[in-house]
Amino acid sequence: MSKTKALVYCSLFTALIAVGAFIRVPIPVLPFTLQYLFTMLAGLLLGPRLGTISTVAYMLLGLAGLPIFTEGGGLWYLFKPSFGYIIGFCGGTFVTGLLAQRLKKPTVLGYLGANFAGLAVVYVVGMGYYYFICNYVIASPIGLWPLILYCCILAIPGDIALSILAAVVVKRLQPVLGADLRPAARKA
Repeated sequence: MSKTKALVYCSLFTALIAVGAFIRVPIPVLPFTLQYLFTMLAGLLLGPRLGTISTVAYMLLGLAGLPIFTEGGGLWYLFKPSFGYIIGFCGGTFVTGLLAQRLKKPTVLGYLGANFAGLAVVYVVGMGYYYFICNYVIASPIGLWPLILYCCILAIPGDIALSILAAVVVKRLQPVLGADLRPAARKA
């Protein structure tokens, strides 16, 4: 893949992740956004290197002050407990892309497994950061059970649905984009 094409694809996914922050799916108790969907798609379609570059670019642009996070942007966002999920998106995109790239035969179940591994990274990093910031930085303590309840149990059904959707979408797009993106991702 040419450098120009890689830059275009990375920029496209950076923009999609930013837009995904503002597409909110209303569900009872805890609405969620589509950022996770686009970070997974970046990993699946661009591979671990380019997918992670697009996700890191999103994070850095938000920290630089562009209002592309769900509640704005800027360095102050580092002190938001939920910022750990944005960090987790970077690691999750890499893991998803790496595992998808190593599939001998790309299938929906293979992509789904890669998505679930990436999701695990997002949750481990996100919940760990949330716990640390609440308990040691902003003096708003949270116990382990409330953390698991609000940051995992209530949110995971929607993220599982997005994982399934991403796996199906990529499998359906494969015949159209396969010659363009998948071989490039394997070389990345």
